[in-house]
Amino acid sequence: MDKARILVASNRGPATFTLDEASKSPRARRGGGGLVSGLSAVSADPGTETLWVCAALTELDREAARSAPEGRLDLAHPDLGAGRVRMLDIAPQTFANAYSTVANSVLWFVHHMMYDTPTNPAFDTDFQGVWADYRAYNKAFCDALATGAAEGAKVAVQDYHLALVPRLLRDRRPDLRITHFSHTPWAPPEYFRILPTAVGRELLEGMLGADYLGFLSQRWADAFLDCCASVLDADVDRRESTIRIGGRVVRVGVHALGADAEGLKERAAQSDVAERRRLLQEAVGERKLIVRVDRTELSKNIVRGLESYRELLATHPEWHGRVVHLASAYPSRTDITEYRDYTEAVTRLAKDINDEFGTSDWTPLLLEVTDDYPRSLAAYQIADVLLVNPIRDGMNLVAKEGPLLSDNDAVVVLSREAGAADELADDALMVNPYDVTETAEALHRALIMPSGERARRLERLAHAAAALPPQRWFADQLRALG
Repeated sequence: MDKARILVASNRGPATFTLDEASKSPRARRGGGGLVSGLSAVSADPGTETLWVCAALTELDREAARSAPEGRLDLAHPDLGAGRVRMLDIAPQTFANAYSTVANSVLWFVHHMMYDTPTNPAFDTDFQGVWADYRAYNKAFCDALATGAAEGAKVAVQDYHLALVPRLLRDRRPDLRITHFSHTPWAPPEYFRILPTAVGRELLEGMLGADYLGFLSQRWADAFLDCCASVLDADVDRRESTIRIGGRVVRVGVHALGADAEGLKERAAQSDVAERRRLLQEAVGERKLIVRVDRTELSKNIVRGLESYRELLATHPEWHGRVVHLASAYPSRTDITEYRDYTEAVTRLAKDINDEFGTSDWTPLLLEVTDDYPRSLAAYQIADVLLVNPIRDGMNLVAKEGPLLSDNDAVVVLSREAGAADELADDALMVNPYDVTETAEALHRALIMPSGERARRLERLAHAAAALPPQRWFADQLRALG
């Protein structure tokens, strides 16, 4: 099999496997997300051999990975073109320590500044063991990339799960052109220093093995540059966005990710979305509809969002019986205690709001805790207001997908701490995500906004949301490698 000219590495791959009932064997199903769409732009060319390296996340994934020739899967999916996938069958305990304990319970908490610092974290000797597994996890990806890449190939490494890969790969294959992209915020130095000193240095030096580093917002790029200057005492040129270290110059750039407008509208036109829309309209009736769509992650700020809705109803009783809030809060990372506790808090608050304000013919809050993508698309179509109020978010595509599908000229109430605020601030109603009262008043302002203003704002929001589609986002990063 030919070596790949373009390679992608990410924890989650472009496909998952389900059991085919007829053959009783694993069957590939295309994954979602902007990265899949982005890779399709280059892998559609049969003359460009591409390879996507990812982790096997389920037992069916592992079974498929073990049975693939040379460990590489030909998914034969039209959206992946000529691409191949290699799923790494990483030992379950190594994967759990690297993914759940380090990546999602430490690095994610640091970059989102989510620790309750009077008590957490506390890095003891046990952490050294799980950090060793994070290294081993990154090394497994490095090995697969090093053996699968053609001479001078381009490698696009994704996110905080694989922060050590660029340096490891640079040492193995100095001929490769390597980029690393961060899909989350980046912590400022004063918070980044929560990490053990050696770990913080290893993370930064690992990423600086790349030729080019990408971020979703200038704010996150600037924070990374500040960390390199403060933690590594590296030679940072902020005007040129470069870092000189070890005789090399690493460039830093910003690539905001937009929504796949064409694909999104095509999916939203399907029959299952139409059926969900009918059911939602029956439930809402002639009332105004406020929508939020989130995973139940701590950074998404669902509890304060619900408190803001509660305050709206308390301070503006004229909305009683005239508005409904649909909160789609899908479970996330249920293996982590903090996430389970947060999900329970969301559920309790939703019940309290309905108990306090609900009547025999009006349920003010509809909480949906099952992941139903067609229902989310239908909600975007009929929403009057879209609430997106994260504490910190790398980008937040909900803020972009909603305006593209809106049939009701939805007003977007948006946190200033979302990466999407860089592009949407002029036409969304911006809020401090910690200020419940300000958010409640923004919801009221959105509900009473005149139709002409709503339409003008939405037109500009939709244009901005589609300006940087995933295909261009990915291609721009490859071009930045030269």
